[in-house]
Amino acid sequence: MKNLKKFLFPFVLGLFAFAQINAQEEYKAENEGWYVSIDKAYSESQKTGKPILANFTGSDWCHWCKKLTAAVFVHDEFKKWAKENVILLELDFPRRKKLPENIRGQNASLQQAFGVRGYPTVWVFDLEKDTAGKFMVSALGKTGYNKTVPEFTGAIEQMIAQRKK
Repeated sequence: MKNLKKFLFPFVLGLFAFAQINAQEEYKAENEGWYVSIDKAYSESQKTGKPILANFTGSDWCHWCKKLTAAVFVHDEFKKWAKENVILLELDFPRRKKLPENIRGQNASLQQAFGVRGYPTVWVFDLEKDTAGKFMVSALGKTGYNKTVPEFTGAIEQMIAQRKK
C-alpha cells in the first residue's frame, strides 16, 4: 500500500474493565507466543518498536484458518521470523469454545474497526494512543491464506517496508 491508512480506533483503553482478570489470564491463544489482548500486544509493540500482526480467525471451525496455521504459524521458521519482526495477536471467533466476555467484546470491536468480513484475515499495523486513551491505527496492509512460510512472511515484509517510507 502506497499510502498508510490511518483511522481512529473506537476502542477506549479500559473499555472491558468489567471482565474478570482471572478469566483473561486463563484464556490463551491457540498457538504459543501469540497475545490475545490488544493492550498487551500494544505494550509489547511500544517496547520493541515492532508492528502488530493480528490474525482474525475462526480457530475451531474455519477450514482456511486451520490450513494457514498448519502451513505457516506452527513452523519454527515462522516463529523465528515473527520473534524478530512482529508482535503476534490472535483475534478468535470460535463456534464451539467460549471466550471470556472481555476478549469476545475486544475481538468484535476490532473486527468492526478493521472491516473484517472473512477468515482468515491478517492485518499488520502500528498503534499509538491519543490523550483520551483511544488507539490510533496506522494500517500497513492485510493478507489471508498463504501456502508457505516464505510466501506469507514475504508478503508481510512488504507491508512492514511501507512503514519506513
